[in-house]
Amino acid sequence: MASVWRHHAKHLQHLLADKDELQAHLYLEQLMLFPVDIQDQIINDIANLPTCSSKDIAEIITFYSNRV
Repeated sequence: MASVWRHHAKHLQHLLADKDELQAHLYLEQLMLFPVDIQDQIINDIANLPTCSSKDIAEIITFYSNRV
């Protein structure tokens, strides 16, 4: 399962690196059916990472998926 989250995290990382927040929101919505407010929190948490690795992004997605 961890490899699946890392794959999704890497894709999300590319969307955010390209400053494509709309596609990032759509991706999160399709991926986990996250509500918009949770999507905003995920993107904000990723944007505030000191270094943006797919492992860190996967941990954030895992954290929020356990809360929904």
